[in-house]
Amino acid sequence: MFEAAHAKGLPLLLKGPTGCGKTRFVEHMAARLGRPLYTVACHDDLSASDLIGRYLLRGGATEWVDGPLTRAVREGAICYLDEVIEARKDVTVVLHPLTDNRRTLMIDRTGEELVAPPGFMLVASYNPGYQNILKRLKPSTRQRFLSITFGFPDPATETAVVARESGLDDARVAPLVRLAGHIRALSGMDLEEGVSTRLLIYAASLIAGGMPIERALQAAVLEPLTDEPDVVQALRDVIASVYG
Repeated sequence: MFEAAHAKGLPLLLKGPTGCGKTRFVEHMAARLGRPLYTVACHDDLSASDLIGRYLLRGGATEWVDGPLTRAVREGAICYLDEVIEARKDVTVVLHPLTDNRRTLMIDRTGEELVAPPGFMLVASYNPGYQNILKRLKPSTRQRFLSITFGFPDPATETAVVARESGLDDARVAPLVRLAGHIRALSGMDLEEGVSTRLLIYAASLIAGGMPIERALQAAVLEPLTDEPDVVQALRDVIASVYG
C-alpha cells in the first residue's frame, strides 16, 4: 500500500497505538524506496510556520529558511508528520492543497507556489486511542488520506522483533511477549493503552544486560504504564501469573 501510494503521489495516514512500529515502518519504506525522509514530531505548539519556514536574522541580514515540509516538497522527499493530531489547527490548512489533485504548497511570505514533484509523499500518523473532543482529525482532513491501521504483531513475530532488537534470546523473550498479551487483554482498568513493543524491547535490553527481571519490568513496564497503586498491584499479579 505504501509503495502504491508513493507511485501515485497519494498521501497516507498510519493509525495505531504508540510503540507499535509506525515510525520504524516509514523509515524502512523511505530507505527501501531510496527517498530522503523528513520526520516532524508534532506537538501542541507546532505551527504552519514551523513546517513551511520563516525569515531569520543571519549576519545582520534577513534570510528565508525553509521548514521541513518545504524542503521535502522541493527535493521530492517523504515528509512524515508523527502524531499529526497534536499539531495546531493551522497546520491542517497548509496540508490540504498537498493532499488533493493540486499537490501544491503555498508560501505566503515569499509569494511562492510550489508544485510537488513525483517523488514527494506526505505521510502522517496518529494514535486513535488519544482522540478526544479537543483533539480529533476532522473528516475533511481524514478523507484526504489513504489509511492503514497498525496493531501489535502476532506473538511469534513480536518475539522475533524483540529478540533481534534487544539481543535477548527467544526463550527469555517469549514470557515478555505473553505478559504483553495479558496486559493488552485487560479491560476495566485505568490504562490508556497496553504495553508497547517498544517497552518490551526496553525490558529485554535491560534483562540482556544482566538486570534482574523484576527490576527490569518495574522500570520498563509498570512505571511507564501507570501511577495508580491499585493498577500497579493488578499488573504485578499479571506478572506473577506469567513468571511465577
